[in-house]
Amino acid sequence: MASREEAGAPKLSSSVKLVLLGEAAVGKSSLVLRFVNDDFQENKEPTIGAAFLTQKCNLPTRTIKFEIWDTAGQERFASLAPMYYRNAQTALVVYDITKPTSLTKAKHWVAELQRQASPGIVIALVGNKLDLASSNAISANADDVDDAENEDRRAIPTSEAKAYAEEESLLFYETSAKTGENVQAVFEAIANAIPESTLKPRGGAGTGMGGGARSSANEGHSHAVNMADATRAAKEGCAC
Repeated sequence: MASREEAGAPKLSSSVKLVLLGEAAVGKSSLVLRFVNDDFQENKEPTIGAAFLTQKCNLPTRTIKFEIWDTAGQERFASLAPMYYRNAQTALVVYDITKPTSLTKAKHWVAELQRQASPGIVIALVGNKLDLASSNAISANADDVDDAENEDRRAIPTSEAKAYAEEESLLFYETSAKTGENVQAVFEAIANAIPESTLKPRGGAGTGMGGGARSSANEGHSHAVNMADATRAAKEGCAC
């Protein structure tokens, strides 16, 4: 690495397709917004179909450009998910630490990825809304003990989710899109976990919904994909 930098050679750059899966309202879009724009919107509208964003992650020896497909969590879109995780090298499967059913759904997505996604896909299990857990919530005192914002709303123990992640050989993090806690760390861990053999130099094959053509979307920008126009989106939805 040092010899490349001393010689002034540019770092290698690779594009990586990443898909987010999970139940509706677990905070998938908020995680991406925090990672891409370092922003949080309290009342974010639900994703319809999917949204596409890009962001770079700089490693010591390589720059990873994540091409991110943020999928809708509503059940009516579930059958369309394979269109987005096809050829993905990485996946974030997100659940809400305050909602046990969301972990059940996350396990379903992990099992589906293991059966149908690309061999060797790097999967991270992410428990979001860590700001609602007791260690992160504002400490309540005698005067504000009834304040809902100060209550510990955690319903899924860290140990339970972590044990499952270890059992399935997944990366595991708990995050808060609201405060930004561990968000950057998740994406850096994924970038570091991608096998070198699966990385393709920028300018090679695209990593869109079907791994096809590429377009000129800029880092930090996004667009929604209308499911009625899915075929056209597959051709136009990849970053440069």
